[in-house]
Amino acid sequence: MDDISPIRAKSGTNQEGTSAHNRRVMIEALRLNGALSRADLARATQLTKQAVSNIIEDLESDGLVVALDSVRKGRGQPSTPYRLVPEGAFAIGLQIDRHLTRAVAVDLVGSVLARAEANLPFDEPSKGVEVILGLVGGVRRELSQIFAQSEERLVGLGVAMPGPFGLKNSDDKWMMPAWQKFPLLETLAKGTGLNVSLQNDAAACATAERIVGAAHGVDHAVCLYVGYGIGAGLILNGELYSGGHGNAGEIGMALLSPAGPGSTPLEHRASLASLYQHLGLNPADDDIYQQLDGLVTAEDPKIMAWIDGAAHDLRWSVHLIETIFDPQTVILTSGAPEALARRLVEAMHPLLPSIADRPGRNLPRLQLGTTDPWSIALGAAAAPISRAFDPRFSAILKTRSSST
Repeated sequence: MDDISPIRAKSGTNQEGTSAHNRRVMIEALRLNGALSRADLARATQLTKQAVSNIIEDLESDGLVVALDSVRKGRGQPSTPYRLVPEGAFAIGLQIDRHLTRAVAVDLVGSVLARAEANLPFDEPSKGVEVILGLVGGVRRELSQIFAQSEERLVGLGVAMPGPFGLKNSDDKWMMPAWQKFPLLETLAKGTGLNVSLQNDAAACATAERIVGAAHGVDHAVCLYVGYGIGAGLILNGELYSGGHGNAGEIGMALLSPAGPGSTPLEHRASLASLYQHLGLNPADDDIYQQLDGLVTAEDPKIMAWIDGAAHDLRWSVHLIETIFDPQTVILTSGAPEALARRLVEAMHPLLPSIADRPGRNLPRLQLGTTDPWSIALGAAAAPISRAFDPRFSAILKTRSSST
């Protein structure tokens, strides 16, 4: 790696009892930057060379990093770069939506190795979970055919579905109420034998964007997800923020006018569900993606009218996000065709004045992110990887408090 190239990394700590955190710091540095030498890692993480050497040896022994051929920089001694071993860990990601489910298997660096999708019976979780378990089982078998040791290195199952979660009276069909009341995590854990975690679909989309999209390397970003509903995935200080009950970012529920008879949540006017209703389309159709793409390409008057109206409301949501969170950028992500999402972003300009409208910006206030319909499943798969390997400042605090 070139000496003048900046290395993105969190700082480790040379205090006693923090080796687990330092190990995570090293893994994240290699994930963000690619191959690095021990000297590079020591400078970037502010750890001693001995600490770095000890951790590298442990990671090599665990099959998580591998040494590459030595390289010579200038007149100095040759150095040995190290990189992550993609097959060092695997995870399964699962998206559950109103009409379908998708499952993917990824490796340590986020590469998709196997994937499958299936239709779900609407609002019937007891039947739907059987479909899901079959889908996950098929993806695991496909993964084990590629890597025989994958089951031993499978760190968990990440699930993403529309929120919000845990509300008292969640009979609103937008919230998948039957699934909300179903013991989903317990059923999946029992059926798969894996550790299972849950996040909302906007948070999963933000995770995917952080790994392979426009939020990669950005410490403060908000991903505005326009799907069947609308949500915001919050990346604050380089970490995903989910709130006290996993419901942070449920901006689709924000009212566009003061509460009262005429109040309307944002997602009832600017989500894909509102578009399907506007066009009279069935979201369960197998070719719904192609139908939307064709209408946008033909500049169908009805879809263009919806874009103008949705852009007006989403423009307000960007203003709200910027005012509250002060992100470096807002990234619009969607399960819609790229042509539709791009038209939507274009129609949202000019943006409303806000505290983000300042000179010297390195990133645009609003940009188009991933429009891959598989991105939610990918983000869900990244959650177990993140939980197992990403550094968190809270972990240091717990370690310090337990040692005092």
